[in-house]
Amino acid sequence: MFDPSPLPRVFAVPPGVDFPKTLVRGLRNRCAALPPEALARVELVVNTRRMARRVRELFDQGPACLLPRLSLVTDLGESVNLAQIPPAIPPLRRRLELTQLVSKLLDQQPDLAARSSLFDLSDSLAALIDEMQGEGVSPEAIRRLDVGDMSGHWARAQAFIGIADQFIDSEDDILDTQARQRRVVENLIEHWRVDPPQHPVILAGSTGSRGTTLKLMQAVACLPQGALILPGFDFDQPDQVWAQLDAALTSEDHPQYRFRKLMNQLGQSPDQITAWTQDNPPSPARNRLISLALRPAPITDAWMSEGPQLTDLHGATKDLTLVEAQSPRAEALAIALRLREAAETGQTAALITPDRMLTRQVSAALDRWNILPDDSAGLPLQLSPPGRFLRHVAALFARRLDGEALLTLLKHPLCHDGGERGSHLLHTRDLELDLRRHGPPFPDAASLMAFAIRKEVPEGWVQWLVEHFCEQQIDDELPLADWVDRLCGLAQAISAGHTDDPGTLWDKNAGQKALAVVTELRNEAQHGGTMTAHDFADLLGALLAGEEVRDRDAPHPRIMIWGTLEARVQGADLLILGGLNEGSWPEAPAPDPWLNRQMRDKAGLLLPERRIGLSAHDFQQAIGAPEVWLTRSTRSDDAETVPSRWLNRLTNLLSGLAEQGGQTALAEMRGRGRQYLGWSEQLEYAPEIKAAPRPSPRPPVGSRPRRLSVTEIKRLIRDPYAIYAKHVLRLKPLDPLVQAPDALLRGIVIHEILEQFVKDSVLDTALLTRESFLKRAESLLVQHVPWPTARKLWLARLERIADDFLRAETTRRSDGGPVAFEAAMKLALSPLDFTIVGRADRIDLNSRGALRLVDYKTGAPPTESQQAKFEKQLLIEAAMAEQGGIEGFDPLPVAEAIFIGMGGTYKEVPAPLTKEPVDKVLAELKQLISSYLEPDQGFTSRRMLHKDTDIGDYDHLARFGEWDRTSNSAPEYLK
Repeated sequence: MFDPSPLPRVFAVPPGVDFPKTLVRGLRNRCAALPPEALARVELVVNTRRMARRVRELFDQGPACLLPRLSLVTDLGESVNLAQIPPAIPPLRRRLELTQLVSKLLDQQPDLAARSSLFDLSDSLAALIDEMQGEGVSPEAIRRLDVGDMSGHWARAQAFIGIADQFIDSEDDILDTQARQRRVVENLIEHWRVDPPQHPVILAGSTGSRGTTLKLMQAVACLPQGALILPGFDFDQPDQVWAQLDAALTSEDHPQYRFRKLMNQLGQSPDQITAWTQDNPPSPARNRLISLALRPAPITDAWMSEGPQLTDLHGATKDLTLVEAQSPRAEALAIALRLREAAETGQTAALITPDRMLTRQVSAALDRWNILPDDSAGLPLQLSPPGRFLRHVAALFARRLDGEALLTLLKHPLCHDGGERGSHLLHTRDLELDLRRHGPPFPDAASLMAFAIRKEVPEGWVQWLVEHFCEQQIDDELPLADWVDRLCGLAQAISAGHTDDPGTLWDKNAGQKALAVVTELRNEAQHGGTMTAHDFADLLGALLAGEEVRDRDAPHPRIMIWGTLEARVQGADLLILGGLNEGSWPEAPAPDPWLNRQMRDKAGLLLPERRIGLSAHDFQQAIGAPEVWLTRSTRSDDAETVPSRWLNRLTNLLSGLAEQGGQTALAEMRGRGRQYLGWSEQLEYAPEIKAAPRPSPRPPVGSRPRRLSVTEIKRLIRDPYAIYAKHVLRLKPLDPLVQAPDALLRGIVIHEILEQFVKDSVLDTALLTRESFLKRAESLLVQHVPWPTARKLWLARLERIADDFLRAETTRRSDGGPVAFEAAMKLALSPLDFTIVGRADRIDLNSRGALRLVDYKTGAPPTESQQAKFEKQLLIEAAMAEQGGIEGFDPLPVAEAIFIGMGGTYKEVPAPLTKEPVDKVLAELKQLISSYLEPDQGFTSRRMLHKDTDIGDYDHLARFGEWDRTSNSAPEYLK
């Protein structure tokens, strides 16, 4: 196939050309004059399975021929006698072993790193080991590095890197994947040195970015009939630019750096790289423009000398569109519009981006037209139904069961799907309402059985619930094998339900993938040692996050979403390069906790810029396609974004070439993008909806409430609409599912503590001590507050104010004492046919036969002026007491009424009984009530709230936010 040559044989394909199609066309052309079996003797080596599939598909399209022998770079040496090379150990096994060693190191030296970073450190260390093995770097080379003034950090890093020694210098029968691959390649090269193959061996599509692959490429290029075919080679780059790409520290982020490194290894110059075919790229002028734009940073002064030599900028950019959207949503919608247009016109179109959030937004936008793109990445397994289900089940081992975790699992589509799914959902709904109303925040067997009795739930369902959800938390460390068995057993039981029918947990693509992950974890569990439930849950989540599952639905045949890796082996009429912002494309290099750039360069490891260079090469290849869109959003998360360095270079270069029409070409690119952005804005246009007015409903008098509690009078004054919603519409706020130690619970518990303590001290005054008070407080907190942190915090507050409270209580006892707690109160307001009800926290009787009313506040007690205008609770209770409204008490004078504040500090605020006498309070109360019994009086929302930031239970119903306190109310008569 190839003529003899003293030089290594290296071919290349320019950017923008469909590489697999050109590869196949070149093979057919070279074998056209040869016997049919000549093509079958060709050994074609490609770098990915996707490339192999595409090449096979192109050959299948005809004409008929014998196929070359296709293999992958990673499989090439398998044809050689490998009796001396054992199979590689599974990566998961190595990961588990590293995790154990890092965990022990952190136990011995806790100051090295946080325990929460265990898996991140293990994965990072595993990546370093793989890289050292792939690049042929020994641990000794790392230890010999000159660390200079970084001794402190280096000492910590050495503690971890020392773990890698035993894996890199391990026995010949224990090899990682990278170590084995390098050993296979070395054996193959030695075999070729002794007995080189005489048939054509072509390695195509690789850039040689990894050391092992580069070594193999050198060997293939020097075979008698060997050849390399490089993708995206820049034939327009001048020799002086190639000469500037030798230093990795300054050039590794350049798209052509890896080819320069290969040429140096082969002793070749750029002019010795020949084109694989005579096919021209779709736009040679554009390739020249991009080549100049991507020159290495130290020599961008070439723009000044070479820029004026560029011609036909209009031809280079006429099929380029630049979309600069205001937001990621606008960017996604513009892309979706163009993809929809491609689907209608019969074009093949692909979105290429590493930004998975953008791809999800584009897919969602396409869904409105029932277009399902062919997404090569699929869905992360951890976000699939089986992945989420397994993570929720594993969380049962790590945390105490709460209402949210219980209902999250019960409502999951894979829970109880073995049979009677409808009945299960009905019982789950009843359980949710019961938990919201009655609690407890941490359901247990007793509370679930009590629910079953109240709602008459089938015994089998409740027994299944108690057995598989309650008391699953495990605090001890267990072997990994035990955790996996527990996970599988519990997950399958929860999925099946209380019937005998099996669940569908392991069905479909996602279920089978999840089963494969769990099965592999079980097979390697013996190498995982013991771990806590939290560590197991984190490990499971990390393993699921590393897998992806494709959608089973049939996608659109011509609309694709590719990652940068898939784009290297595919071709399309239209390529959309999306998310061209720094941090997205190119992605920011991951932080390396072990070695900085200079240390990596000296050791012979890859630099962080390697990925940026590969992304730059992907960009250079993709932008050479027949039609290309370049898209980005100028803002993201309310912050300005920075355009991708390559896009920035392109626009800056065009802006500086005014005489050649660069500025006009750039303006036309942006103009084409603005057209689609305008269409997307029209698509998103929604007619203006008039803001809701401030409501002030006026229901019929017969429908208005005739009974209110004392505490609701304050609400009637400040927010009448809340009274209307509660008593006229009879709407009640839904209790929260996730119960928390909030102000309401604290108020209830503090009230009970004070009531029980004061009752005890009335029977035995010797208990009126700090020790007795705190003992009672602690016992009731344990009983009613299941959150340890909240218990300690609330008890500490009580300890701080205990002495002040006891001194004040002793003073009160010197003039009478408590005679009633939580006393019921009721007073009819005649002739209004209206009743006021309430409960007094505490009633004392002094030595003169007068009453003292006490109300406990865990927040700030209202001031006297606030009580006079708004907070009339104690004033009304005093009036009710003197009118005989206290159950079990005759009318008695009220000598004193006080609020006792039990917040951060102890505080007493008396009610202004002298300034606000009983007759005046009753008269004002009747006037207030009578006004709201008038047909023309509306229940205005948020009429006189204390602060604008106060939140009401019915603000959403009143559409607050569409209006504010300056808005006039809109009366509405209701029938």
